[in-house]
Amino acid sequence: MSAARYRKFLRLCEEWPLDQSKTGRDLAAVIRQKVADAFRMGENTTVNDEAKCDQAYESLQRLSSDFYRKKYSANRTVGATGVSYEECKVVMSTEALKVLNDQNTGIFTKLKRTFTAERG
Repeated sequence: MSAARYRKFLRLCEEWPLDQSKTGRDLAAVIRQKVADAFRMGENTTVNDEAKCDQAYESLQRLSSDFYRKKYSANRTVGATGVSYEECKVVMSTEALKVLNDQNTGIFTKLKRTFTAERG
């Protein structure tokens, strides 16, 4: 029975798309890692709490299939901040966050990074 659960989770991981703009912060990557940790021995892994495992799968399946987005549809053109969905997606990308972090650092921190990187 654990083999069937393992295959279901693998299928779910394959269906869940990776967002390349959120390197290191993507939900799909976290889910893949959690599945790998939970099923360390692959199909031979024994599941201690089958009900909890099935509940986790069903919850992830609902998220993956956009169940809640369809059930509670909302206007995606403008959010609470007045920014469009596309603009929000760009701002939340890893590259944009790096730029924002670099703008927030002071001149001495930038100089320290520059000289430390050259020595290392």
